[in-house]
Amino acid sequence: MWTEILGMSAAVLTTLCWLPQTLKILKDKRTEGVSLSTNVVFAAGLALWLVYGLLIGSWPIVISNVITIGLVLAIIALKIRYS
Repeated sequence: MWTEILGMSAAVLTTLCWLPQTLKILKDKRTEGVSLSTNVVFAAGLALWLVYGLLIGSWPIVISNVITIGLVLAIIALKIRYS
């Protein structure tokens, strides 16, 4: 049980860190300080973590990566749109 709490806590913190960046881009409509290549590579890594989470049946890994992929893909789309 403690390992699931630890995993979910880590998942919440690492997922929520992308929300301010996404909201700032939406508000300012500026992406000069955002690296497209870094976010694309990060999204690919998240996709691999998602597959790993599915394979081992770890819901904290699956849920956090689904949400984080959504936020990072939004950042990528906004970077392309506003660049």
